[in-house]
Amino acid sequence: MIALSRRPFSLDFAKAAGAEHTLLLDDHWQIPEKVKKLTDGKWCERVIECTGLQWPLDLAGEMTAERGRLVIAGYHQDGLRQVNLQLWNWRGIDVINAHERNPQAYVDGMKRAVDLMLEGVLDPAPLYTHKLPLDRLGEALELTRTRPDGFMKALVTT
Repeated sequence: MIALSRRPFSLDFAKAAGAEHTLLLDDHWQIPEKVKKLTDGKWCERVIECTGLQWPLDLAGEMTAERGRLVIAGYHQDGLRQVNLQLWNWRGIDVINAHERNPQAYVDGMKRAVDLMLEGVLDPAPLYTHKLPLDRLGEALELTRTRPDGFMKALVTT
């Protein structure tokens, strides 16, 4: 697993969570060469793009292997996106949109996550770097938007 982030804190977190390699998301032109070297020129079978920004989307396409899967999990809400369809087509990339539109699927997913937590399979505690009471919800949302150093997720309590 190769984790990329613009935040060193996130890279440290990914390493602690089991990422084999981490790369600072700082130079679009050097990252593909580093990934190519790490994968012995085979690229990545699965790539998850989580930023919602154009240049990391471009980078994600470049890093996806032939017949690989590119999962778009980032919220691309600020306008049109262009993609290198020639590259995506040539490599036979499967593009998956990770944004569900069926409200029942959200509910089912949340129930399954709670079940996994109750079974001890899933432990979200390491993600909670900030704990705030409900009356500071605005602050929690701002932390989510600005992602300061040391922030991963905020747990809002009653």
